[in-house]
Amino acid sequence: MDLRNATAADVDEIRTVARESLVASYGHAVDRDVLDEAVDEWYDAADLGDDIGGDDAVFPVAVVDGVVVGFAESYVVGRRERVGEIDWLHVHPDHRGSGIGSALLERVEAELRDADVDRIEGRVLADNEAGTAFYDREGYELVGEHPVDIGGKTFEEREYRKQVGRLTGISEATYETDNGDTVHVAFDESERGSDAPFYLAYVDPDQTRRYGYLCGNCEGTNIAVDTMDRMECRDCGNRRKPTRWDAAY
Repeated sequence: MDLRNATAADVDEIRTVARESLVASYGHAVDRDVLDEAVDEWYDAADLGDDIGGDDAVFPVAVVDGVVVGFAESYVVGRRERVGEIDWLHVHPDHRGSGIGSALLERVEAELRDADVDRIEGRVLADNEAGTAFYDREGYELVGEHPVDIGGKTFEEREYRKQVGRLTGISEATYETDNGDTVHVAFDESERGSDAPFYLAYVDPDQTRRYGYLCGNCEGTNIAVDTMDRMECRDCGNRRKPTRWDAAY
């Protein structure tokens, strides 16, 4: 098994690994047509090419006998502290159990450490038992569960975290919206955007009632979210891709 950086020539094989991995992990819980839609939406060939060529992506692939059998992708998100977010980590089901997932994660973690991140985060549905066990085994802490809607069904998504460096930024701040409402923004809860992260905003200081999001690019709260979970700031055009609910296997 060889590890190397992904190239544009790997896109078709990456899409195949993603499809087979998702079916193996979620075929028992999520309808096949929903999985096919997820692959088409998240692993669009043009978008993958852009991601692979992006300066901020850590995108290794695992190759066996000249064929891509696993891949991982992560980014450094510049919040009030530096966070390495794992977007996905997939291994073809025929090659699971051979250490490929751990090798991919080790490479991602090494590159993120070199980028001076304070912590690394990954998310996976609770129904993906192999994925949750993987994060537990690799020393990640379960820090929360959140409901997500997939194909009209509600699933629990687990968030895992590994502390790397010393936190240097503040975790929350208070903002006033254009409507005169006061919101409490959690800088340790965010979604990656095209220009800057979107931070979760709450009505109350205890952060139990959600208000919406604050755009990290323009600090506005005029955020639109469509049925596919695409997010866009109406003030500056900062965008987030549809929610991806698998970051392990």
